[in-house]
Amino acid sequence: MRTIKAQPLTAEAFQPYGTFTDLLHPTGYNLDGFYQDRVKMSVAGNMNLAFSPLVVKKADPMIVTAAEYHDSTQEGIVCLDDDIIIHVAPASKVPVPELTEAFFVPRGTLVCLHLGTWHLAPIAVHEETAHVLITLPERIYKNDCVVIDYAEEQQIKIEL
Repeated sequence: MRTIKAQPLTAEAFQPYGTFTDLLHPTGYNLDGFYQDRVKMSVAGNMNLAFSPLVVKKADPMIVTAAEYHDSTQEGIVCLDDDIIIHVAPASKVPVPELTEAFFVPRGTLVCLHLGTWHLAPIAVHEETAHVLITLPERIYKNDCVVIDYAEEQQIKIEL
């Protein structure tokens, strides 16, 4: 089992996997407090976006045992009440667990993953449970979601 360290979320380090913005501490140009178009999310066709709550747990140790990707859409992830760890690997039709990286995502930061980026549910950092908002096209998890389980030797341990 390989061990990786969760790194700070920076634009440069996260660029291969997606974009993000701090919703709780926005900066830059705004229209009377409205910070428009900070993160853009691409979806295929005329799909409806759906906003789904996800309750995640704190894990000790943090072990990545599986990953998923979507071909036709990006995925939005924001945790409302805790910092989270997300794991990602470059887009590929075959699993690439050896390329997995982990990022520490502060509470209130919206992350938008690029098409095909390998990922799975975030992990709560401080609280036993954390409440995450997932943004995906309606029912995409039924028609565009490839999930794989890693063999034991492919699993990854994440450290803070």
